[in-house]
Amino acid sequence: MECLYCFLGFLLLAARLPLDTAKQFHDVLSNERTSDYMREHNQLAGWSSDENEWNEKLYPVWKKEDPRWKNSWKGGHVQAILTSDSPALVGSTITFVVDLVFPRCQKEDVSGNIVYEKNCRNDTGPSPDLYVYNWSEEGGWGNGPNEHHHHVFPDGKPFPHHPEWKRWNFVYVFHTLGQYLQKLGRGSARVSINTANVTLGPQLMEVIVYRRHRHVYIPIAKVKDVYVVTDHVPVFVTMYQKNDRNLSDETFLRDLPIMFNVLIHDPSHFLNESAIYYKWNFGDNTGLFVSNNPTLNHTYVLNGTFSLNLTVQAAVPGPCPSPSPKPPEPTSPLSTYLKSHRSNSPAPAGDNALELRATPDEACHINRYGYFRATITIVDGILEVSIIQMTDVLRPEPQPDRSLMDFVVTCQGITPTEVCTIVSDPTCQITYHTVCDPVDVDMGDTCLLTVRRAFGGSGTYCMNLTLGDNTSLALTSTLVSVPTRDPASPSRMANGAMVSVGCLAIFVTVITLFVYKKHKEYKLIENSTGIVVKGKGLNVFLNHAKAMFFPGNQEKDPLLKHQPATV
Repeated sequence: MECLYCFLGFLLLAARLPLDTAKQFHDVLSNERTSDYMREHNQLAGWSSDENEWNEKLYPVWKKEDPRWKNSWKGGHVQAILTSDSPALVGSTITFVVDLVFPRCQKEDVSGNIVYEKNCRNDTGPSPDLYVYNWSEEGGWGNGPNEHHHHVFPDGKPFPHHPEWKRWNFVYVFHTLGQYLQKLGRGSARVSINTANVTLGPQLMEVIVYRRHRHVYIPIAKVKDVYVVTDHVPVFVTMYQKNDRNLSDETFLRDLPIMFNVLIHDPSHFLNESAIYYKWNFGDNTGLFVSNNPTLNHTYVLNGTFSLNLTVQAAVPGPCPSPSPKPPEPTSPLSTYLKSHRSNSPAPAGDNALELRATPDEACHINRYGYFRATITIVDGILEVSIIQMTDVLRPEPQPDRSLMDFVVTCQGITPTEVCTIVSDPTCQITYHTVCDPVDVDMGDTCLLTVRRAFGGSGTYCMNLTLGDNTSLALTSTLVSVPTRDPASPSRMANGAMVSVGCLAIFVTVITLFVYKKHKEYKLIENSTGIVVKGKGLNVFLNHAKAMFFPGNQEKDPLLKHQPATV
């Protein structure tokens, strides 16, 4: 009798041995978390439990340090890159994409084969072969009685025979939340998950990729990435202000509007049918602003530091609760609660992340909230800049290939510390030269200065002029027309007039001295006092002549004492 018991025990042990040695999906794919943890999550549509058996004969399993990985791909190593559009609002769809990066000089052709790129040299030089893997000629995709047993996934399910399926030579196995999904593909694969049954918080997605190799498959890459499912609306806010020098430091200028633009991360368009409200508190005692427009302008009129708070409320269409006796109202606030009433008015934003509401036509919605906070610093800056006058500068020696122009510039706000100009072609597309100068003159309370710039000959130019300091940068643009310098230009006419006046002055001086000498010969010595008188008369005469031909220096004109400083 004892022998019979021993024999039966041996049979039971032999029958159980394959179950103990057969690998399951979580043995192959889960390296950090146990399957018990994964199985706590709800079922994903179209996914299978990772307790299913893995066909190790068709899909061999290698550990990370296995030396066979080095020879899993001809000519190098294949890298798998996994990306997703995380974070995802619970109830929306999250998409994962795996892209295969082949070794240098290799690519996938239209037939799904891996070929060498033409005229590409790697470390070993150009390859004499055309194909890295010519799966079209390899065979194995036939329809014979012995050709279908390997057209299956690791769990034994057959490949879907859709059009062009024979050109898809990679098998992707996705694994998350204790479940897996198998997919046949080419050099890229895409999978989407509805997050309605996904537990909130960070989750792990793992992917292993196999390539075709006759009647078996060879692992070529493994990759994993973290994604996040949240019950808060993912909100981002961009802030823009004219003349702000650095948009990323959250420092802005007083008395200029700031444009706030709310961006909701919703790649699956889950909120397209939702009513969305934006509630702003700018922290400057201006009150609460409520709008259904994601863009809003606000102007701070005082310097200082302010706390910006935004609450986004989205009324998401959702299932109505089943009829049941109404529970008593809770005496303490809850983070998640249920309400059912017949009102179309939006709920006020509070600390609750979830709310169920019913409308008169029994269409219910769930209120989801998103939050954004920022600390903003407001300072003084340059608010406006204008060019009020342009003047052609006349030079004693004309230079046809170089003309000078003076620009009288005025600004509003604080005094700038630098002025820069960019001179380009008339379309403002091709830059000729850029010049920057410090502004080290004391302009007092009035922002007024003259900027002198050189231009390369006559023509029309586009000039951008900026005044800046540490926090602001004000810009203005203008078209500059530089006149042509010809021989009859005012500068040359002035030079000719100067020569003529000089010759005439010499002639008058000679004649006057000659007359004076003749007159002196007939005068008595005792009348020499008349010489002084005549001398004074001569001086007066010469002074009048000088005043006629050489007008006084204009720099003594008191009106020029208010000219702007020149840079």
